[in-house]
Amino acid sequence: MGVKERREREKSETRDKILDAARELFVTEGYEGVSMRRVAEKIEYSPTAIYVHFADKNELFHELCHQDFARLAEVFQSSAMSTDPVERLRQIGAIYVEFGLRNPNHYKFMFMTQHPEIEPNEEDQEIKGNPEEDAYAFLKWAVQQAIDAGCLRAELRDAELISQTLWASLHGVISLNIAKCKDAWVDWRPIQDRAEFMLDLTLRGLVSEKFPLLAKDARNGAPESKDGQ
Repeated sequence: MGVKERREREKSETRDKILDAARELFVTEGYEGVSMRRVAEKIEYSPTAIYVHFADKNELFHELCHQDFARLAEVFQSSAMSTDPVERLRQIGAIYVEFGLRNPNHYKFMFMTQHPEIEPNEEDQEIKGNPEEDAYAFLKWAVQQAIDAGCLRAELRDAELISQTLWASLHGVISLNIAKCKDAWVDWRPIQDRAEFMLDLTLRGLVSEKFPLLAKDARNGAPESKDGQ
């Protein structure tokens, strides 16, 4: 590895270290409680070193948002999705839950930390509404596909409302698990059971009776053969 390549790698590693420290601080202390000096202290760097990578706290926060939400969108895009609109919604929900459980610090920053109003830049404007880069746009697209296919109840036509309701139902399960999973006061059922149950209940409330909710529902509803198989 040459000198230039080594310096670029060290610069990238330092930037990632700053972002990881900032994410943790924003989650634990809130946006207003974090300063560039505070981030520098956490990783034992000088404030000057932080400013080499980020102009100010807003830029640092914005970069975290961009990276973490892009990561979620990438997970959706890299997953093989069913062509069945309802099954696809179930897959999206399951992937979202898995993302939250595997990346609790990222999830807390993204969805459990109050975000300040930051003016979107040109890159944000290009991403917003693009299902390939915007995770919420991808969910809304999938919901609209289910509406257009007639899979949802006839009175359910608002893709925004449906998307936000489905999102909120799963967010409740994930955030409760992150915040209270070690609380011995409650006899917690396995998180996967809780997540699947919530997803199943929500979809059953959305899907038209004309359509089977899942392929396994069709199998479960099929008559048994004479030999009981």
